[in-house]
Amino acid sequence: AHKSPLLSSQSNCRLIPQPCVFIMFQHLRIFLCLAIVQKAVSFSPSNNNACHRAQQSALHLQKSSHDRRTFLAQQLIAPAIASITATTILPNPALADALLMDKASVDVPAFKGGASEAKKRFQLAIKDIDNLLANYDVIAKSGGDNVRLYLGTQGVKSNMYGILKVLKVLKEEAEDIVEYTEAMNEFEAYLYQAEGAAYQSMFTEHSSAKSTPESLLKTARGDVVNMRKYMGDLALQLNLEA
Repeated sequence: AHKSPLLSSQSNCRLIPQPCVFIMFQHLRIFLCLAIVQKAVSFSPSNNNACHRAQQSALHLQKSSHDRRTFLAQQLIAPAIASITATTILPNPALADALLMDKASVDVPAFKGGASEAKKRFQLAIKDIDNLLANYDVIAKSGGDNVRLYLGTQGVKSNMYGILKVLKVLKEEAEDIVEYTEAMNEFEAYLYQAEGAAYQSMFTEHSSAKSTPESLLKTARGDVVNMRKYMGDLALQLNLEA
């Protein structure tokens, strides 16, 4: 007797082996666990014990049952876990230890003062930039975001935070307002260039650009050097030590 296509389809659906569905479910459970591990490591790269316990929890999911379908899932998933663990789960050296300024540093308040406070803030900003240049290689190893931390464009830990507002307040204090304004504009241009290069360095590995993180961070350093030069010119206009 001829069977309708609908009946044939329903019959075939009943005959689909279920181990494939089970394997997909196992994949989901394992990768959810690995995502939790990776998140924990990103927040605390030096916590080896927590990382180890999380890895063991992930692997335990594969060993909880010994039936035929679980065994098949283990053969497919275990190699992937070993590969991911070797490349991403194991903690990197504690990058925070390499920073001279980090997210635990005291926040710098937004600038709201007058000329006297602006001068103090500007001199502290010069010290932060000198610190960045003196230790640039160490700071840059931790990534472009840490360079931006010193530039005051990422977070509020550097005295460079709000620096343009500080410089505008000081304009009336300059010996020559024209030269001061020109130096301020040059400083601002190099600040934005340094920020742009440091920011781009964090994403260039995932783009088709020919630049590398290292080359962009080197470019950013050159911009910071020029920034520092114009900070010296501005300080001279304000009769400040730089």
